[in-house]
Amino acid sequence: MIKIVQFNPIIWVCVGVIIAGFAGENTLKHWGFDTLMLIIGNVILCAVTIVSLFFLKKGMNAPSTAQFLGAVYGSFIIKLLFVAIVVFGYAFTHKGALNKPSLFTLLFLYLVYTFLEIQSLLHIGKKKSSV
Repeated sequence: MIKIVQFNPIIWVCVGVIIAGFAGENTLKHWGFDTLMLIIGNVILCAVTIVSLFFLKKGMNAPSTAQFLGAVYGSFIIKLLFVAIVVFGYAFTHKGALNKPSLFTLLFLYLVYTFLEIQSLLHIGKKKSSV
C-alpha cells in the first residue's frame, strides 16, 4: 500500500499552482495566461501522475521482468496518451487559438510532475531495498 507521504511533493506542487492561479489571476491574465486552463490542466496532470505512480508501484512488486516492463511502459503510454488527448481536445475546442503561455507552463509542469514521480519511486525503492 502506498502511503500518502509519498504523494506529498506532488500534492504540494498541485495545491501551490492552484493557489498561485487564483491569487495571481489578474497578474497572470495581464501576462497573457489563461488561468482556468492553467488550473484545470494542473489538476489533470496531478491526477494522471498519481495514477501513473500507482501503476509503477505495482510494477516494482512484479515477480517477473516482463510484468515490470509492462507496468512501466503501460504507465508511460497511459500518461502520454491521456495528456495528448487533453491537449488535442483543448486545441479542437478552441479552434487552434491556443494560449501558448499556459500551454508551455503546463508542459513544464508535466516535467516537474514526472521528476517528482521518479523521486517518489526512488524513495519507495530505497525503503524496499533497506528492509
